[in-house]
Amino acid sequence: MLGAVWDFIKRHKRKFIFAGVLVGGAVFLGKYAETKLRELQEKEMAEQLENARKKHHFDNNQRTCNMTVLSMIPSLRETLMQRINTEELVAKLKSKPPNKVELWEELKLDSFTRVMVALYGTCILVVLLRVQLNIIGGYMYLDSLLNLNGASKEVVQAPREIQERYLASIQYLLGDGLTLLIRDTRQALQDVIGSLSLRQEMSLEDLHQAVWRTRRAIEHAPEDGMDITCRPCSTAGLNKYMLPEEDQEKLGQASSLSQDDLVLQKLLSETRDMIESMDFQTVLSKCLEATFTRLCDEVGVFFSAEGNAAAFDEDMGVPKVTIPMAKVIPVMNGQIHQICSDSPNKYVQELLLMECVKDFAANVYEAFSQAQEPPGLA
Repeated sequence: MLGAVWDFIKRHKRKFIFAGVLVGGAVFLGKYAETKLRELQEKEMAEQLENARKKHHFDNNQRTCNMTVLSMIPSLRETLMQRINTEELVAKLKSKPPNKVELWEELKLDSFTRVMVALYGTCILVVLLRVQLNIIGGYMYLDSLLNLNGASKEVVQAPREIQERYLASIQYLLGDGLTLLIRDTRQALQDVIGSLSLRQEMSLEDLHQAVWRTRRAIEHAPEDGMDITCRPCSTAGLNKYMLPEEDQEKLGQASSLSQDDLVLQKLLSETRDMIESMDFQTVLSKCLEATFTRLCDEVGVFFSAEGNAAAFDEDMGVPKVTIPMAKVIPVMNGQIHQICSDSPNKYVQELLLMECVKDFAANVYEAFSQAQEPPGLA
C-alpha cells in the first residue's frame, strides 16, 4: 500500500512540486498584500491625522490674524486723529476767526486725507498681517513637527524672540510709513480737490472721480489701470509704506550679523518678496476696491438725504443730486469713526470675510509650512 502511494508520488512529483509552489506563493502573496494594505491604511490614517492637525493649526493662526487686526485698528485711529487733528480745526472754526476761509480749506484737505489714509491703512494692515502671521505660522508648524520627531531645539527655525522682532516691523506702517502715506495723500488731494471752491456743487459721481484720481496718483496706477468702479489695478506704489528700505534694516555686513539677525533678515526678505508679488497686489487691490466702494455707499446715503436734485443725469436716467463741497467736508471728516471703529467694524469684517483674503492666507501658510525651502523665497 505504501509502495503504491510512493510510486504515485514519484510519478507525479513535478505536479506536486508545482502545486506546492503555487499554494506557497499564493499564501506569500496574500500575506504580502495584507501587509501592504495595512501599511497603506496606516499611511492614509497618518496623513489624515496630519492634515487635520495642520488645518487646526492654520485655523488657529487665522483667528490670531483676525484678532491682531482688530486690536490694531484703534491704534491706527488714534494715530491718525493725532497726526491729522481736524477736531482742533473744527473748534477754531466755531470761534469765528478772521481766517475762516483758510481754515475751511485746510479742513477740506485734512478731512479727505484722513479718511483715505484710514482706508489705505486698514486694507494694508489686513493683508500685510496675513502675510507676516502666516509666514510665522508656517515656520511654527515646521518647528512643531521637529519637536514631535524629537529634534533638538537648536534647529528651531523661528525662535520666539525673532518672531517678536519680526512682527514688530508692522509698527513701521503705523509710524514712518503712515507719515509718508499722509504726505503723499495730502499732495495728491491738493492736486485733485485743492482748487475746488467750498461752494462747488458736488455730485456723488464727482466724489467718485476725485477719489479715483487721487488713488491713481497714490497707487501709481496707469491711466487705464483703474476706472470709476475702482477695478483692480497695480498697488506697487503702496509698498514703500509697509516696510522700510532694506538697507535701513541691515545692522552691518552679513558676515558680522548674529544668527538671530540673519534669521530676521531672511523673514523680512521673504515678506518683501510676498508684497511685491502679483498675488499680494491683486488681493490688496480688491480690498481697496471693497472699502472705497463702501465709503461711497456710506456717503451716498447723505447725498440722498441732503442733496439737491438740481440737474438730470442722462446716463443714469435719474435726477443728479448735488451738495456744496462745504457740506461734503463734515461727512468725510466723520467717516474715520466708522472705518476705524471698535468691534463690530463693518469695514474690517467685510475684508476678513473676503474669499480672496482667505485663499491668499492659505497659500502663504502652505508655502511656508512645507518641509523644503519655499520656492523662490530663499
